Amino acid sequence: MVNNPVILIYPLKEFRYTLVKEREVPSMNVNDAIVTRRSTRAYRSEPVSEEQLQKVIKAGRMAPSGGNSQKCHFIVITDRKLLGKLAVMVQDTFAAREVTEGMYVSMASAITRAKAGKLIFHYNAPCLIVMANDRDYGNNMADCSCALENMMIMANELDLGTCWINQLRWLNEDEKLVELFRQLGMKENERIYGSLAIGYPATDDGLPVRKPLPRSGNEVTWIK
Repeated sequence: MVNNPVILIYPLKEFRYTLVKEREVPSMNVNDAIVTRRSTRAYRSEPVSEEQLQKVIKAGRMAPSGGNSQKCHFIVITDRKLLGKLAVMVQDTFAAREVTEGMYVSMASAITRAKAGKLIFHYNAPCLIVMANDRDYGNNMADCSCALENMMIMANELDLGTCWINQLRWLNEDEKLVELFRQLGMKENERIYGSLAIGYPATDDGLPVRKPLPRSGNEVTWIK
């Protein structure tokens, strides 16, 4: 069993009250928050304050969902022992797999690093926000993706680094992983569709790297 997991779930009434009471003035406009968002893969060990995490989670909860279904389940883990246990479990599971021809490059990389004992899937971030949803719901991945993007943009506004994590989604039918997350509050019919490493970047000034990367892909076809 997992002892004392940190799981933050906010009731809807409390959430609405918070929205009315707070008046936040952003220091970064929306365009800048989007354009300067970069993935962070090295973190300081210091924890993120609960106040900042609540702002990030609020942004995720405000994301659109299919038919306004609001089926996303945010499981917020700050327990370092649990994060360490997850890292070992994920590494062992990937190490038991084999790279196959044509495999998605990131999946192959995870397997290769796991076999070398070098896979720490959450990059030692002090917090991991795991996104679960109903596995029989057609928009589960889309809804979780919208929430994750909102959270990454808000985290950038708050000078926090983030990285979208795929490994738990790739293992979302693994029996041991499913059982562990059921102990942490994931419902019987829920599965993981993404997660977010979040913390203070391990940079000299503790701020995220914000130099935008050039875009050579993401083709646009404009029909007028």
